[in-house]
Amino acid sequence: MAGGASASSDDESITGINVTPFVDIALVLLVIFMVTARYITAQSIAVDLPEAASASDTQQVAVANIGVNAEGAFFVDAQPVDDNALSAAMRSRLAQNPELRAIINADRNSVHGRVTHAIDVIRLAGVTRFAITTTQPADAPETPSP
Repeated sequence: MAGGASASSDDESITGINVTPFVDIALVLLVIFMVTARYITAQSIAVDLPEAASASDTQQVAVANIGVNAEGAFFVDAQPVDDNALSAAMRSRLAQNPELRAIINADRNSVHGRVTHAIDVIRLAGVTRFAITTTQPADAPETPSP
């Protein structure tokens, strides 16, 4: 019988707890969190990323997602910003976490000068670690990881 209690005696206390349902629920929640975590942290603005044979996934660290759309507008975590707001956001996040990395998601049709300007604003705000997001083409050869 569940819990180790016998059916013949009402005076005996339950000496064990069946934890199987708890473990089942915990595992289901873990799977749900693992599947949805990628979608929660992904950028929300639509950009057409350029392709690069050496593209790879970024590690999970303190990241600020900076978007540059085809028209050259800047976004911080899908919120439109101007130069001053971009700089202020980078400074405040850098104060919270000195290991901050800026991930620049620039549309392949954005003007090179706007992407360079975004990098300049980010670096002047004190963020020295940044990357530009690309996608790997379908026919690219496998590149060795460093």
